[in-house]
Amino acid sequence: MALTIRLREKTSIPVEVDSIRMDEVRSQSVDEVKATLVQYGNKQLPLSDFFDVEGSAADDSEIVWEGDCSHVKLIGANLASGKIRVEGNSGMHLGAEMTGGEIVVTGNSGDWVGAEMHGGRIHVRGNAGHLVGSVYRGGHRGMTGGEIIIDGDAGNEIGHAMRRGLIAVGGRSGDAPGVSMIAGTILLFGKTGIRPGPSMRRGTIAMFDGESAPEMIPTFRATGVCRPTFMRLYLQHLQSLGFSLPDGALDAQFHRYNGDFLELGKGEILVRADLN
Repeated sequence: MALTIRLREKTSIPVEVDSIRMDEVRSQSVDEVKATLVQYGNKQLPLSDFFDVEGSAADDSEIVWEGDCSHVKLIGANLASGKIRVEGNSGMHLGAEMTGGEIVVTGNSGDWVGAEMHGGRIHVRGNAGHLVGSVYRGGHRGMTGGEIIIDGDAGNEIGHAMRRGLIAVGGRSGDAPGVSMIAGTILLFGKTGIRPGPSMRRGTIAMFDGESAPEMIPTFRATGVCRPTFMRLYLQHLQSLGFSLPDGALDAQFHRYNGDFLELGKGEILVRADLN
């Protein structure tokens, strides 16, 4: 069976588990995994102080986290291969700086999902916090590759300074999606917050709820109506992953806006046109 790490009881003090790394636990015994030190406030304590551990990742390269891990940070950080499942909620920094592999969360996740990730896939079945796929403060680039799929809602600054990759949010999204975006694709299917794309240089932000789309900031310019060929390919890919699409999305037309003309002006914001 997969290596299963089960939280005994929820803690109000965050536990940081970036020391639980797939490339190491594959060759470790259960006792060695239990003895791994994790950060608990200002202390380092064995994993077994908080979690029950059973199984092994040696055969299937899979780790399962069980319980309400909403205060367990850095699950799957730096993941390069294999699969991580979170059967419940996960805390902040899920999949931060991962380069490959897959993370699936059945519940909700905190802020900084996929921060500065470089590859792989994260799929959150519930809601996510702020700064999905974003750059850390003081950094230069957010996510540079991979996919982040949020079935529910997400917070502010989705894809802040992202360079490559795909982010899809099925529910509501917060303010300033795509802020300082360098390139990449953000697909937003629910109601979107204000000020999309400030300081974006390139890339695409598509909003499928055209009726509630926010007003464009003044440094974007309307350039007509289009039906991008690449959009259908992205949407078919999302469908293959079990992502729910709104009616008519595959053949939707979009109002197109270019900007931000305070930067390169080569970014685009697409707002679904056949609903408004």
